[in-house]
Amino acid sequence: MMCLARLLRYLGIKRKRSGMIRLKTAEQIKRIKESCRILVETFQYIQQFVQPGIKTIEIDREVENFIQAKHGIPAFKGFNGFPGSACISIDDQVVHGIPGQRKLENGQIVGVDIGINFNGYFSDSAFTFPVGKIDAAARRLLTITRESLYKGIEQAKVGNRLSGISHAIQVHAESNGYSVVRELVGHGVGLDVWEPPQIPNYGAPGKGIKLQSGMVVALEPMINIGDYDVETGEDDWTVVTVDGSLSAHFEHTIAITDNGTEILTEGVGK
Repeated sequence: MMCLARLLRYLGIKRKRSGMIRLKTAEQIKRIKESCRILVETFQYIQQFVQPGIKTIEIDREVENFIQAKHGIPAFKGFNGFPGSACISIDDQVVHGIPGQRKLENGQIVGVDIGINFNGYFSDSAFTFPVGKIDAAARRLLTITRESLYKGIEQAKVGNRLSGISHAIQVHAESNGYSVVRELVGHGVGLDVWEPPQIPNYGAPGKGIKLQSGMVVALEPMINIGDYDVETGEDDWTVVTVDGSLSAHFEHTIAITDNGTEILTEGVGK
């Protein structure tokens, strides 16, 4: 199992103090929203290709071509050597799946995680798609994981503690019989693809920093049908469940302001 500290070092991200959180101005949030708008459009475009028989590399090419046509840059491509424009993760692959020659099959679930750099402003979102007709267990996993994301968003308010987000996600997932991946976290975003703070998807309430106006973060629960233990595959990127159980991943970029919390990537997957 790859621990959080090792994973973050591998990605080239140093553990940073909460004091280094970069609060965004209204103008910066406006620019981040422009990046998020293109990201939403990218997901809306590529969902038509998530069908049995397509290769994951073909989906990745559609992602890259669409982003570039919108004058954006795929934020993940080349990031610490990652070869794809999107992370495409199938069934027991939790995150960071490398696009390749594998073909999607009916009944699978596939998580697609995309980041965009648009004029120096970053957006990040993920959606787990059904491939063809999936069974009831997989459908329920997708539903609860997406609900867990929104439970976390409900707690993302000025003055609340950071761990309130984490706790809300964990409670909803575990009360429905699922486990929450512990080694991977949400994060700040906007002026870079990865910023502090780290936002775990589990934990006790009332802990951590107080949320402030101007914070832009990416919340991303990763929920398993089986145990929460994960490990990194032979490609040194793809994170999989140790027990081979299905995993789902949903993510939104949100802005926390005095006027409320706005989901900047709302519309992904619709």
